[in-house]
Amino acid sequence: MPPSYAHEGDAGADLRASEAVQLQPGQRALVGTGVSIALPDGYAAFVVPRSGLAAKHGITVVNSPGTVDAGYRGEIKVTLLNTDTEHTFAVEIGDRIAQMIVMPVSRAVFIPVDELSESVRGANGFGSTGISS
Repeated sequence: MPPSYAHEGDAGADLRASEAVQLQPGQRALVGTGVSIALPDGYAAFVVPRSGLAAKHGITVVNSPGTVDAGYRGEIKVTLLNTDTEHTFAVEIGDRIAQMIVMPVSRAVFIPVDELSESVRGANGFGSTGISS
């Protein structure tokens, strides 16, 4: 089944499972969608979790966002993870398991330098702005 948008204006098109899988608590599985696409140069597709599966069942996409490059022609598969510590989750054929967002992408030119220009943030990284303002 081809990807489809659930509502007018949605950014993500639903990807559906082409195979049935039982995800035990803490287990991950690579689930086929039966979908292959040909994107034009300058575009990529990003596979992301469905919020309802995450909130209601603890199902997420491990390598989110998964990147589908313009040159890739194989089947799009989704690595699902069951984060629920108690309940098995059944994926049935046709279930919506992830969303795919197609976007234009830029290609950077990487230039080695000895040092970078200064900025207000500097090298402050993970957690540097705290939790509350």
